[in-house]
Amino acid sequence: MNTERDRIRTAVVGVGHLGRFHAEKYAGLTDADLIGVVDTNPDQARDVAQKVGTKAYTDYTELLGKVDAVSIAVPTPIHHEVAKVFLETGVDVLIEKPITQTVAEADELIEIAASKGRIIQVGHLERFNPAVVAVRHLVEKPLFIECNRLSLYQPRGTDVSVVHDLMIHDIDLVFNFVNCGIRNCHAMGAPVVTDKVDIANAHIEFENMAVANVTASRISNKSERKIRIFQQDGYFSLDFVNNTFTHIRPGISESESEQCPVPGMRMETRSFAKADALADEIRSFLTSVDKRHTPEVSGRMGRDALEIAVDIIRQIDVAMERLPR
Repeated sequence: MNTERDRIRTAVVGVGHLGRFHAEKYAGLTDADLIGVVDTNPDQARDVAQKVGTKAYTDYTELLGKVDAVSIAVPTPIHHEVAKVFLETGVDVLIEKPITQTVAEADELIEIAASKGRIIQVGHLERFNPAVVAVRHLVEKPLFIECNRLSLYQPRGTDVSVVHDLMIHDIDLVFNFVNCGIRNCHAMGAPVVTDKVDIANAHIEFENMAVANVTASRISNKSERKIRIFQQDGYFSLDFVNNTFTHIRPGISESESEQCPVPGMRMETRSFAKADALADEIRSFLTSVDKRHTPEVSGRMGRDALEIAVDIIRQIDVAMERLPR
């Protein structure tokens, strides 16, 4: 994409909290043209458009025929509706997570994309976290994974459960690390301050005997985003809040400051500068659009993460109905 003619024509549909950041990233790229931003709130659309130097729209269908690729950051219940229109008219889509509200909707989008030769990438942003990027080639046949994603309460995102809003990030990461089908899943949770589930825990057993324990809360008194991965030749601890990665494995530590308390094991701790994961995600998407290859987080991967999220919510709903009133 070295010529003006080769620049990918892009747009962002939905420029609320997340969408406005998408617009900023596209506007800063030299190999893409941000044709416009869309929001049903005309003031919101106009404000973002002015800040990034593009045109404001209130109807996404006005972009048809004008764009090659779009980011979809509208509320989850209308992901399917919006993505379907773009895919059917030959536009590649980056859809914020979760891919859709239901598995059936995700399946339909995947089918349409395949029939039209279009790309679906799902916005599981943690795949582009530098700590995840650094560790994924070291993770091999994990036996146990523990994920804790705790956040302070914020009204944003409470239109869906904490499973769809926060836990789904870790569901996707766990699937990516284990790369195996699920044998059993047991879940529990509860709504506390909203009418949706605000805190949840899932115990996932995979067909290869690996186990994952995943917890998410949006009513915590602290922020914590950690993943611990245990495998036969070592242990990894990823701290996304403090941008650190610790690796414990057989050997002797090279420095006194990293002496491992476990005999015969060495410990290495690395810090990561804060990276722009969203910019990396969008660049990866546009590379897939340009080269016509499978994206880092495909529609199928987004669909699989959604399927287990839906099952977790179903289990929680059943458990809540059984509780004494």
